[in-house]
Amino acid sequence: MGNMTRKVIHTEKAPAPVGPYNQAIALGNLLFVSGQIAIDPSSNQIVYNDDVAKQTSRVMANLQAVLEAAGAKFENVVKTTIFLKDMNDFATVNQVYAGYFDPENAPARACVEASRLPKDVLVEIECIAVI
Repeated sequence: MGNMTRKVIHTEKAPAPVGPYNQAIALGNLLFVSGQIAIDPSSNQIVYNDDVAKQTSRVMANLQAVLEAAGAKFENVVKTTIFLKDMNDFATVNQVYAGYFDPENAPARACVEASRLPKDVLVEIECIAVI
């Protein structure tokens, strides 16, 4: 890593990690945000088990909390990866997701269907930002 400083980012406004990882790592001017799922940080419980739109909104709120803890916003995001339980949910997730990014400056993105996601959620999103 040379002379780059590695900093752990943590906020109570986003769910605590469900495993041996951190919410985000800042390295130099890059921020690597761990995948967020639909956990309500106040209850630490999965929410909206059968509603992918509401789960996506919760995921985006969790991402926003981690970004803000690092001094970033959605406009700083340069790459996202979306993991879906069912690719048939693509249009619904896309509609919610689009509300957080200016179409002209939206980040690069990948979207994949996964056979199973943590805690059996419907969607997980991770991102990389420049801070």
